[in-house]
Amino acid sequence: MCTGSADVELAKRCSIHYNRKNKREPMPVAEIVTIGTELLLGEILDTNTRFLARELRNLGVDLYRTTTVGDNEERIAGVLKEALGRSQIVLTTGGLGPTVDDPTRQAVARALGVKLEFHPELWQQIQERFQRYGRQPSENNRRQAFIPQGAIPIPNPVGTAPAFIGETSEACIICLPGVPREMEYLFQHAVVPYLKERFHLHGVIQVRVLHTAGVGESQIDEWIGDLETSSNPTVGLLAHPGQCDIRITAKAETPENAASMIADMEALVRQRCGEAIFGADADTLETVIAGQLSRLGWKLLVVEVGLEGELCARLRHPSLADVSTCRAETIAEEGSPLVPEKTDEAQVFLGVCLSRDFDSFSLRWEIVSPQGRQTGLRKFGGAPALVKTWAGNTALDLVRRHLSQKG
Repeated sequence: MCTGSADVELAKRCSIHYNRKNKREPMPVAEIVTIGTELLLGEILDTNTRFLARELRNLGVDLYRTTTVGDNEERIAGVLKEALGRSQIVLTTGGLGPTVDDPTRQAVARALGVKLEFHPELWQQIQERFQRYGRQPSENNRRQAFIPQGAIPIPNPVGTAPAFIGETSEACIICLPGVPREMEYLFQHAVVPYLKERFHLHGVIQVRVLHTAGVGESQIDEWIGDLETSSNPTVGLLAHPGQCDIRITAKAETPENAASMIADMEALVRQRCGEAIFGADADTLETVIAGQLSRLGWKLLVVEVGLEGELCARLRHPSLADVSTCRAETIAEEGSPLVPEKTDEAQVFLGVCLSRDFDSFSLRWEIVSPQGRQTGLRKFGGAPALVKTWAGNTALDLVRRHLSQKG
């Protein structure tokens, strides 16, 4: 936990300006601004936005927009001014280092119409942290002790870049380091208490994701399109090659109420989508098949042709001890069987062969088990880069549905 005079100041600001007890207010809206030219160039992956988005969701705060901007003071200030005009909480990450190309402090001061001011206590904390590592801070590091006038300083016990909160009467800009470990620590230990106090945060946002396979996004939309117009809980679709996710999001006063709202909506979705749904949240086709095999006491043997090892790689999951795979580059002749005509008791054979037909792909499949034989052909006309994933999901879903007939 951050300690010291800054924490006292943080609590004082909250109690003086925002202590409106027994008054229910509209929930604030948030935006995230990630700062760094390296992000725009694709040199590093932005994991900070995902972390902050999930944390805001847990606090019951709606996130309406995320923006990435390079290390340019004027452009950063412009983005922040726009954000303050539509959101009550603006979170930034990055640009708090000691070098010339770390302009977040100046940009925030510019957006708020104030000057930078020096905080001796922040400079002292920076020096002490360097000393713990047997180093001396340079004069450049002294820049990090300057923050916008009137801002609330947030000491950084896990790094050298202090954070801060700039305020207006209706909104705030919370500036955090770009280093994920530092950003996460400061958000959890300093920012969350501040947000809860200032905005009287109440309620939670919970999410449930149902996974479907074997049907397209348009079919799912036809089944549940009217549910997608619901305002709370909301329902949305996210398509993947050979798989479509249904996201149910509920906002409520308590986790229990949110869970109840999601359960009611999930029951409707499951009723309409039926066996197309194979799992939820962390479930995958691989883990679902592993559970089916375990319950049946069966083993799965897989032969793939033309998938470049897609199924072999996916079926190496630790839970899939009852799966054997074989990869072949070609088959003996066109149309020849991929798997045996019959199988021993407690064995399931899957054979798949992926081939290209001019501007589309064909997946020939065969499944043989103690309960019978199934064969078929599926077509894919999407981007070639996605065909292996589509073929893998399609083949695994066919196995899932075949095994479910036994259950």
